[in-house]
Amino acid sequence: MESSNVIELKNIHYRYDRDLVLTNINLAVPRGAFLGIVGPNGSGKSTMLKIILGLQKPRKGSVLLFGQQQSKFRDWERIGYVSQKANAFNSGFPATVYEIVASGLTKKAGLFRMIGNKRRPQIEKAIRAVSMEDFQDRNIGELSGGQQQRVFIARAIVSEPDVLILDEPTVGVDSKNVQTFYDMLERLNKELSLTLMLVTHDIGTITNKVTHVACLNNTMHFHGSTEDFEQVKDSELSQFYGHDVQRLHHDHEHSHEAPTR
Repeated sequence: MESSNVIELKNIHYRYDRDLVLTNINLAVPRGAFLGIVGPNGSGKSTMLKIILGLQKPRKGSVLLFGQQQSKFRDWERIGYVSQKANAFNSGFPATVYEIVASGLTKKAGLFRMIGNKRRPQIEKAIRAVSMEDFQDRNIGELSGGQQQRVFIARAIVSEPDVLILDEPTVGVDSKNVQTFYDMLERLNKELSLTLMLVTHDIGTITNKVTHVACLNNTMHFHGSTEDFEQVKDSELSQFYGHDVQRLHHDHEHSHEAPTR
């Protein structure tokens, strides 16, 4: 029987040159969770994601994917990933939204085999999931940063993974559209039963979206339900971050982190 946790990290340590980036990291991501990973810059959040994806090898500890040791895991299509640099490409790149999303199926279809019309419903479903159906024939370079990021999320989910990992996906998203972007992620989590892992700086904004929170600053300072995270005092959170952090909750739907140094 497969584990109820899709991802588990056990006693992970990671060193970069002489610097210990991650110390004794333990993390369990239940199936169907929407996990928000927060912490200051340089706290090891992106490194932790790369370790999960097998892009970095920990100095100590183990990674389990769907209950299986990472070294034996082969079904990588079950995990989708959108990096910080997903939309950092030449804006003149000659590809439509449809073509970009379809490229997420090349591994399944074979790199040199054309993706036929039988895949069209699957591709269009992914495009609809991120509300970009009106733009599917538009060149990717003509879109805003937020629209491009939606397209890359569609590309990551077109192969119908069980887990989607997002590394600061709102970089390049206009501030007035950030809330609708998080609404879309919440919808993907609930309607597609997609487990989400999201690295973000928007502490206050995400707490009414995510089901779980992990607060990382080289070690794991907090890992639990959103309800329990809401009980963490701002003074404790500031200790985790190493600088003052105040969460504004007067309008919970549009609350945000207001860090001061």
